[in-house]
Amino acid sequence: MPVSVSQTFQLQMASSSYPHVNELPSMKPLSPQHSYGQTRLLSPTRQVSFSVSHTNHNIIAISGKFAKSGQGRRALGVVEVRAAATAEKAKKHYPGKAGGFVEEMRNVAMRLHTRDVAKEGQKEPDVQPIGKWEPTVEGYLRFLVDSKLVYETLESIVQTEAHPVYAEFRNTGLERTEKLAKDLEWFRQQGYSIPEPSSPGTSYAKYLQELSEQDPPAFICHFYNFYFAHTAGGRMIGKSVAEKILDGKELEFYKWDRNLKELLNGVREKLNKVAESWSREEKNHCLEETEKSFEHSGKLLRLIIS
Repeated sequence: MPVSVSQTFQLQMASSSYPHVNELPSMKPLSPQHSYGQTRLLSPTRQVSFSVSHTNHNIIAISGKFAKSGQGRRALGVVEVRAAATAEKAKKHYPGKAGGFVEEMRNVAMRLHTRDVAKEGQKEPDVQPIGKWEPTVEGYLRFLVDSKLVYETLESIVQTEAHPVYAEFRNTGLERTEKLAKDLEWFRQQGYSIPEPSSPGTSYAKYLQELSEQDPPAFICHFYNFYFAHTAGGRMIGKSVAEKILDGKELEFYKWDRNLKELLNGVREKLNKVAESWSREEKNHCLEETEKSFEHSGKLLRLIIS
């Protein structure tokens, strides 16, 4: 008989005398490697004996007999307990569980990369590989300006009181607005004209503002992906662009005032803490927003070669 299980045991009673059981013991998932014998449990009103056997790798079957005290071993009913080995099921469906929800977010994000960016990538590139890009200073400036607008929006949102969880992400050390302002000033001093934000940046900023007010899990998905992507693939892109059009100059955009690994670990802890209060449905909803965050980020990146 098919059984649906989610981290709890489900019971099926086949007893006219006992329509339900109030005093079954609490049980933990049982390891397939263990062997099991007979077990007897006592309650003030009845005696229970049961044996345990495996039906397959993930499911165990427990059968037993119930008898009232003083009535010997006459069977009054039979109970069957079927339970998923929840730890294995969680591992199968949510491979990041051991590392917290952030690991789930990372796993989803990695699959949405192309293979030239991440070895786990499964997405086909829709533009030429990054190594073959032919960037221009004008296009790069558009990218920096639009990126600055998005970072300003993210950093402004977490300062608001729209949702209490956003306070966790203030002053993380990953903020980029001031760094980008310095870089744009440097370009201005070199004689370049700084453009106004374009559609990719303004539309993304508007979308983030709307999400932040109505959908915190989805907003936090964008927060995670936008900041963390910049510390990884973003730096690789920045180095490649600098070598081609800036004589190797490293912009402030790609520098952090404190140890980057420690900053990232701090934000991971905060993200995991916030996600602990979410239901599985909310977590899945957050993960599903990953593709949308990649779509917006991709539009910004394409400005570099526009």
